[in-house]
Amino acid sequence: QVQLVESGGGLVQPGGSLRLSCAASGIIFSIYGLGWYRQAPGKQRELVAGITRGGSTNYADSVKGRFTISRDNAKDTVYLQMNRLKPEDTAVYYCNARYVNDFWGQGTQVTVSS
Repeated sequence: QVQLVESGGGLVQPGGSLRLSCAASGIIFSIYGLGWYRQAPGKQRELVAGITRGGSTNYADSVKGRFTISRDNAKDTVYLQMNRLKPEDTAVYYCNARYVNDFWGQGTQVTVSS
């Protein structure tokens, strides 16, 4: 059974930082492309950052220079370091693993507010 479990969300003030983690089980983690998506109320889910199995990364323009995605294949975990957070970053953040199939985590809430 495949599971992706996100953690690390919460409430943070503008300008603050959070690190999200997504621990995977039930898949051969190292062969999967991984991504972080987010969905704000009333909006479509959007790609925030992705990392290939080779380690290449890509980011949404809105987070470039502030967010960093990384993966630890030894721990079957993907991370999203989020710095200089803004209120518009408020959303539910989802972890995605993609190879032949797509797998999703349950999401973790990130709220940026003073």
